[in-house]
Amino acid sequence: MPIPLPPPAAGAPRARCTVRCLRASALLAAVSAVLLTLVAAEWGPLESLDRWVADGLHRVAVTHPGLTRTARVLTDWVWSPTAMRAALVAVAAWLAWRRELPLVLWAAGTAVLGTALQQGLKFAIGRDRPRWPDPVDSAKYSAFPSGHALTATVVCGLLVWLLVLHGARRAWIRAAVAVAAVSVVGVSLTRVYLGVHWLSDVTGGTLLGAVLLLGAVGAYGLVGRRARGG
Repeated sequence: MPIPLPPPAAGAPRARCTVRCLRASALLAAVSAVLLTLVAAEWGPLESLDRWVADGLHRVAVTHPGLTRTARVLTDWVWSPTAMRAALVAVAAWLAWRRELPLVLWAAGTAVLGTALQQGLKFAIGRDRPRWPDPVDSAKYSAFPSGHALTATVVCGLLVWLLVLHGARRAWIRAAVAVAAVSVVGVSLTRVYLGVHWLSDVTGGTLLGAVLLLGAVGAYGLVGRRARGG
């Protein structure tokens, strides 16, 4: 089954999008590398900022149990990596039913690569999570990068991209972009608010997720151009 390609009239805009995605991915990769280096080196100013933000949010979390319970529901259920992957699996099943198997494999491969990337970096860096005498939540594994933030960025971005690729109406695409933005920002905030991540953890997770997403979208466009002989 060949990779589904856009109609010829869309070739030039799609080519520009491919180049922009690859350039943006490279730029964000450089930014991510700088942040990763600062985290691994335990750079003082960054750690001070992380601690200042974490302390301020933790005070709010402890004194506002209702808000904290809401944050836990959102981060553990609505925006959890499991929920995100389940949404992607559902869309992949629909694509498979349409016999768009290359696209299924591309999206699934991107998601799997994201999981491998986050787990590999967690193991390599081994950053400790925040510790509190009165914790409001807990989490496993090392802190950097945030798996919740990385997974949300990759999955939400893939779902928006698939809508665009299938010619969805602009209203649907705008709604999907809004939901994706709220999800990525929301899950990042809840992880720091609940005291299980530092600010730089969720920033790193979002950046790395964007690198992977834009790289996958750009590479898919590049493969499509070559398949057309362009």
